[in-house]
Amino acid sequence: MTERHDQRSAPAASPSASTARLPHRAVLIRAASARILPFGVFIAFLVLGDLLAWLGVARTTLLWLYPLQTGAVLALLLVLWRRYDELHRFSLSIPQVLLAAGVGAAVTVLWVLLDASWMIAGSGPGYDPRVDGRVDPLLAALRLGGAALVVPIMEELFWRSFLMRWIERTDFRRVDPARIGVKAFVIPTLLFGVEHHLWLAGVIAGAAYGLLYLRHRNLWSPVLGHAVTNGLLGIWVLATGDWAFW
Repeated sequence: MTERHDQRSAPAASPSASTARLPHRAVLIRAASARILPFGVFIAFLVLGDLLAWLGVARTTLLWLYPLQTGAVLALLLVLWRRYDELHRFSLSIPQVLLAAGVGAAVTVLWVLLDASWMIAGSGPGYDPRVDGRVDPLLAALRLGGAALVVPIMEELFWRSFLMRWIERTDFRRVDPARIGVKAFVIPTLLFGVEHHLWLAGVIAGAAYGLLYLRHRNLWSPVLGHAVTNGLLGIWVLATGDWAFW
């Protein structure tokens, strides 16, 4: 599932001049923490939301937790951006962009269709941006923007750039995505599914984004596919009012 024309011989990413002076272990810790921390903060906000709901905090107040969550993750991504060497240059070709976008659109369709009871883990109302019976446009826009623009970068940095390569080799920065083995592909894919309410759709999505990463050897490919999925799903949710998908 990899492109074989002129990319197989491409060297693995080398440390930048600023990190080359650091001990090797310190460089790895910096690179790993930069990919783990935004994801960890995102999960921490989910736990906080559940706790506040359990404590009886009003739903309309909790609606503003997502913008805070997205803002915190975005701030971390911006502060740590120089450590994401894979994202410093957008180098996808037009065919690669079209394939990534097409995969993202296909995942959206499957996400909506794969909602049988056995395909669902847990239950929840989803993100309902209505206040006093009417959709709050600011809350809806912030939810859609966060899901389509911030979450794909944060999650792909963790699941594909870090975890998938780290399982393959501790020095994950030097792992060519095209060389990722079965174990390193399957474990993050399954965990990505477990992370989501619709676990089967999540597994399929994780596999699709992972295959894009392996095929194009470029993190922007799964980021783009993920962004298209989340963007289209958000538009569908706003059009149908089926907030459980959010």
